[in-house]
This record gives sequence, structure tokens and C-alpha cells, in this order.
Amino acid sequence: MKTFFHEFWIFGLKQAYACLFGGFLLAAIMITGFWYPEDPVIYRYDLLFLLAVAFQVGLLAFRLETPREAIVILLFHIVATVMEVFKTSESIDSWRYPGEFNIGIYNVPLFAGFMYSAVGSYIARVWRLFDFRFSYYPPAGLTWIVVALIYINFFSHHFVFDIRWILLAATVAMFFRCNIYFKICDKHRHMSLLLGWSLVALFIWFAENVGTYSKIWLYPTQATGWHIVSISKLISWFLLMILSFVLVAAVQKPKIYSAEAEMQSDSEICY
Repeated sequence: MKTFFHEFWIFGLKQAYACLFGGFLLAAIMITGFWYPEDPVIYRYDLLFLLAVAFQVGLLAFRLETPREAIVILLFHIVATVMEVFKTSESIDSWRYPGEFNIGIYNVPLFAGFMYSAVGSYIARVWRLFDFRFSYYPPAGLTWIVVALIYINFFSHHFVFDIRWILLAATVAMFFRCNIYFKICDKHRHMSLLLGWSLVALFIWFAENVGTYSKIWLYPTQATGWHIVSISKLISWFLLMILSFVLVAAVQKPKIYSAEAEMQSDSEICY
């Protein structure tokens, strides 16, 4: 029992460390949402963008983040901003950013991309901190086909048949046998990768509710008053998790778990 609580404590610390960037953004969103000048020197979105950039520079300068992780964040920012420009266009209007900004593209403040980057940053950091290993990880080519279709469907479902349920079924079939092995202290524990993605998607959904409550962005149904984001959004976030994970996997390269190698490896001191 003592070992369980000790590992649980270390697990929480590592998770918190992995969430540094996302936690910082969420705190900044909540603070500026609680109070911000009515006639500001700098618009809220622009301030959040500058704070996000400064925080990223600080993480790199103090070596709390690796250059590889920074590349992942930049990649996520580009991919997400393209989607945001499309989703917030007048013809689509999936959601909107109600405030003013100078640093942005069309209807999208550049800060918006960092909210997606926070997901990529978390996955990249948690991958390194927990020394991820996998069993029955599918071929990389197949995962790229699925995530490409997921990304395309985020755009195409506005014009043609929405295939998200087909993509969800394909993902479950592809990763059903896959376990993720994560090292908390001196040995790897494991769980279903699909379960892990589901838990992270749930956390993102909670963060999304904080974001809409703080009026960083709003869905059309929230224009007249805030309400909890539909639980159906979990499907979208789950699919986004897969996209995020495969992008990070392209940089981190998934390693196969080996019980024999585990037994032969030196124990790591767990503080």
C-alpha cells in the first residue's frame, strides 16, 4: 500500500510537470477572464499570445523543454491555426472569438493555436517523463492514413457526409490491442492506450468549459448565455488526441515494450 501511494504521488508530480505549458495557459485565461481593463493598452488575446511565447522561450532557456518538444508545439500551432481560420470563417461559424486583437489571421487571434499546442506539448513531455513503451502498436503508415482522414473530416463534414463515427470505429479496431507502458519509478506499469486517450480527452473537455466560461471563444449557442459544452464534443477531442499522438510519435518514435529488457534494466531511483 505504501508503494502504491508513493507511486501515485510521483505520478501526480510528473503529470503536473508535463502540464506546465497547458497549466500556464489555463491560469492566464482564467485570470484575464476574471478581470481585464475595459480600455486596455494591449488587447487580451495579444497579451495571451505574448505570454505564451515568453513562457515557451523560458522553458527552452531553462532546459525544461527540449528542442524536439518545441518543434512539436510549432507544428501543432500551424496545423491548428489553419483549421481555426476555416472553422471561424463567416460561412462556417463553428465558433468565434468575441474580443479584439491585432496579432492574428482573419477571425483568429494567433494565441488560439497555442491552446492546441498545449495538447501537443503535454503529450511530448509526458512521453519523455514516463518513458513510454507500447505493445501491439500498429504500423506507422496506417496511423498516418487515419489521422489524415481525421484532419480532412474536420473540414469536409461541413460539405459532405460526416465520417467521424467510421474513423472512431477504425481507430478502436486499430488500437484495441495496444497497451501503453509508462514508468513511474523503477518499473513500467501499463494500461489500454484507448483508455489513456479517453481520459486525456475528458480533461481537455473540462479545460474547454473553462475557456468558454472565460469567453476566450464561444460557440453560437453560447452567444446569449454560457452553458456547459455538449458532452458530444468528447468525440471530437478524442479524435484530436489521436491526431496529436501520431504527430508526436513521428518525432518521438514509439518503442516496443519488452519484459526481458525490463528485467535487465537498472532500477531508477524514485524520489
